[in-house]
Amino acid sequence: MKQEDIEKVEKMLYDSDGYMGYAYLYPIDGGERKEFVFEMTPDNIANFLGAHQEDVEKIILTDLADRLILDTIGGFIDRCPNQELCRQIIHVLAPIQMGEEEAKEIPIVSRETYDAYGRWEDGMVTAAELGML
Repeated sequence: MKQEDIEKVEKMLYDSDGYMGYAYLYPIDGGERKEFVFEMTPDNIANFLGAHQEDVEKIILTDLADRLILDTIGGFIDRCPNQELCRQIIHVLAPIQMGEEEAKEIPIVSRETYDAYGRWEDGMVTAAELGML
């Protein structure tokens, strides 16, 4: 694993409050699904949705246990079980969708990088434990 990927994942993890989740993007051109990991705050979700409102057919956001946070169809929120969270997202997302504001860049990594980091970290822990024997 590259050092820059390790640093990017660690920065994202240690700067977060711990509510990480998965983002599944289904491109409008029918291409391969893309998967990302980021902290699921209302601001991050709104900026992520706003940044991808025109290039995807569907977005599904879940927690790390793959429970639905929300999904979109055609750039609009379709299902959002937590209505309070949905209101907070819309408060930030609406100005982005109306062109009044630009979507901000958020700390995000690909699912592949995130999973590789987990394997790397497990290897480091195992090596440390073996060194203690």
